[in-house]
Order: sequence, then structure tokens, then C-alpha cells
Amino acid sequence: MIKYIAKRLGISLVILLLGSLLMFILAINSGDPLGDLRESNSPNRENLMRQRIMDMGLDKPWYERYLDWLTGAAKCLYGQCDLGTASTGQPVTALLSSAAWVSLRLVIFATCLAIVTGIILGILTAIRQYTGFDYAITLMAFVFFSLPVFWFAVLLKQYAAIEFNNWIEKARFTPLTIFTISVVLGFIVAAVVGGPWKRRLITFGALAVGFAGIMIYFDAVGWLRRPSVGLPVYILLVIGIGALMIVLTSGFDNKKVRNAVGATVLGGIIGYAALRGVLMTNPSVPLLLGLLAAAIVVGIAAGQLLGGFSRRQATFASVVTSLLASLAAMTDLLLSNWAAYLKAVDHPIPTIGASTPNLTTTWWGYTIDGLTHLLLPTMALTLISIASYTRYTRASMLEVLNQDYIRTARSKGISERKVVTRHALRNALIPLATIVAFDFAGLVGGAVITETVFAWQGMGMLFKEGLLAADPNRIMGFFLVTGTAAVIMNMVADIAYAFLDPRISR
Repeated sequence: MIKYIAKRLGISLVILLLGSLLMFILAINSGDPLGDLRESNSPNRENLMRQRIMDMGLDKPWYERYLDWLTGAAKCLYGQCDLGTASTGQPVTALLSSAAWVSLRLVIFATCLAIVTGIILGILTAIRQYTGFDYAITLMAFVFFSLPVFWFAVLLKQYAAIEFNNWIEKARFTPLTIFTISVVLGFIVAAVVGGPWKRRLITFGALAVGFAGIMIYFDAVGWLRRPSVGLPVYILLVIGIGALMIVLTSGFDNKKVRNAVGATVLGGIIGYAALRGVLMTNPSVPLLLGLLAAAIVVGIAAGQLLGGFSRRQATFASVVTSLLASLAAMTDLLLSNWAAYLKAVDHPIPTIGASTPNLTTTWWGYTIDGLTHLLLPTMALTLISIASYTRYTRASMLEVLNQDYIRTARSKGISERKVVTRHALRNALIPLATIVAFDFAGLVGGAVITETVFAWQGMGMLFKEGLLAADPNRIMGFFLVTGTAAVIMNMVADIAYAFLDPRISR
């Protein structure tokens, strides 16, 4: 494997080198970097032009400028990047660092959410092929996949931000709203559950009444303006997460897995109950990351110590339970601080930018502010990506489910849950490894349309501004990040092939 990785790295470096040379030649011939100054009426225009020529090395031959850039880019190998000066006079390294961080915040949330949701929906539609649920998801997938990003983003700004901000001032549900939402949610869940019509009608009626009751309660206590999960609800939620993981991995008949997940659930509840007060009053990023690492360690320890002959399965179930319990705890903390955030801002769901300027609030308030700014652009990217992941997963899963070894597994009496999760899913993920890797690498380069609509200064905007200004340094900085990301993710995809399918040569 080491020899294989070294060989791929060598080939990738050659490709990056040739690509950078081609990109540099195209960039320097894309326009005049002094064009804006030539049209300026400023009295010191000549001095500004001389300064820009000196900063960008425009008086040197093109090959000398390329070698200067290549030398500075090579210094990135030991953390001393020198990517030149932009036409604005700012160091490209600083611009690139800021833009890359903004795009990564957006990409990580959107990509991870789209992958998880798309794969789950793809598996469910493959298992329930040609059912009402399959037809509904397929219809929605085609609708979202066909939506123009700029139009969908504008709709989100109007209805998910502006209209919501007006509504949240009072946050009251009308009887018609309660009836409509409860019926729609009940219908969706009943369709997902499936089964005979009698069971579907019972499920639909019970859930519609339940959702209506929850909305009436939320309306009565003003929960949407002062939300909180609370410790009792958190305990029930974590127990439910543990039960779900047992059902999905081994079933309740496997005592070893059941004990490992149960110990993880108990540890999570006790730990959060003991630390909730500290997290509310004195939060910090190192503290949260440390607790997340501790939760993972607890899950691994529970799986290894109590898993017995099912140690691997128990460890996986326990670690996922720990992660989901940590996510539930984070949700409770954010919701508990939502009321204070509403008092600090006029519009809780922003439509532009990555943060609220001149905001004065608590640590949790700044965290909520960053997440609310992520909400709309993440939705715009996620819903469209989910559509493609759902279709790819469904097609791959259906192909695998028709293989001979799946029929053999079923004929041996293996439960359908094990057939799907252990035998079919792993092989169905092989084609997705390529798609996910290249989608992530592509999004690192920035979503130009999404960033433009929501005024995010990410990689897409950096490339757009560099192209409009005919600034080769900004364009080459963009190429360095996106090209490297493409090479790395391509290698990750190849390694994932070998992990998912042992038949693939290493």
C-alpha cells in the first residue's frame, strides 16, 4: 500500500506541475491586470501602476514569473507559502487562507449532510422499489436535481429567512397551519413505515394527532422563542438512539452488543448531566473537542470490553451512539441559548454574509450566529446534492441486491437487516466513493453561484474576482488549493476502493 501511495503521489505531482503551467499561461493572457488603473482619473495613477507592476512582477518575462510563483508554492511544503501579491496589494496567502476557511465551513456541513441523507434515502428506496415511498422520493429527487441553484437560493432567502424572521417575532401557529403540518408529517412517516393499508392508516392517524399535540403545546408555551430540550428529554432521546443502533446492527438478541451500547448510553447520560452546567457557563472549543474525543474513547472502550465475540460490531454501534448522543447534547445547549440570541439580533436567519457585523453576545451566541449564517447556503447545496446521491445509491443498491451472493445469504436464513447492512451496503458504496470524493474536491473550489447569492467570500468568489481583475496570482492560488484537493480526494477514493472491496488490488 505504501508503494502504491508513493507511486500515485509522484504521478499526481507531475499532473499538478503541468496543470499549473497551463493555468498560469491562460491566466496571464486572460486580460490586463492594469486595466482598471489605465482608466483611472487619479492624480497618482502612474505611481499606482508602477507599484502594481513591482508587486506582481509584471515587468518580468512570463517564465520567470512562473518560476517565482512555483518557488513560493513549493515553500508550502514546510509552511512558508509565498503566493505573491494580488492586484489589490494584499498577500494572496492571506486571501487564500480566509477564503479556504469560509468555503470549508460551507462544504463540510453541506457535503456530510448530503452524503448521509442521500445514502439513507437511496437504501430505503432500493429496498422498497416501486412503492409509493420510492415514487415520492424519486419525484422529489428529480425536482431538486433540476432546480437552478440561483433561483432556489433566492426562494430560500425569501421564504426560509425573510418570511421566517417576520413570523418568529410572535411565533404563533394558526389552526390551519397545525392541521396542515400534522397531516403532511403523518402522511410522510406513514409512507416511510409502509406495510398494509390498515397499519398505514393507524400510523398516520396516531402520528397526525401526536404532531398536532406537540405543535399546540409549542404554541401555548412559546417554545420556538424559548426552546430547550432539557435533561429528561435528553435521557429519553439517548436511550432511543441506543435502541435504534442495536436494532440496526445486531438486534436485541445479541447480549454483547446490547450491553456495550447500554454502557455507552449510561456513560453519556451521566457525563452530560454532570457537565451541562459547566458547558452552559464556560464553554470553549478545546473543551467541546476534548469531550467529543472522550465520548469516542468511551464508545471504543465499551465495545472492546463488553463486545465479546461481537467486539467489532459492538464497537461500531457504541461509537456511533456516542457521536449521536454528543450531537443531541450540542443541540440541547444551542436551543437553550436561542432565546438570548433572539434578543441580540433583529433577524435570526440572515440572508447574506458569514457572520453578523458588530454583534455583541455570549460564546454560544456567536456559535448560533455562525450556524444560522450557514443555514441557507447549506440548504441550497445539500438539497440538490441529496438528489444525486439518492439516485446513485438506489441504482447501485438495486444492482447489488440482485447478485447471486445476496440470494445465497437470504436462502441461508440470514435476516434481511443483516443482508442489507452487512452484505449489500458495503459493495453498493464502491461506486459512490468516486462520486463523493470528486464532489467534495469540487466544492472545495467554491460554489460560485451560491457564494454570490449569499455574499460569502469563499474560494468561488476569490476565483471570480481574480478572473475579473485578470490577476494571475489569485487564480493560481485558487488552482493550488483546488488542484491539491482533487489529487488528495482521488487518492482517498482509490484507498476506499481497496477498503470496501478486498478483491481490488492494493
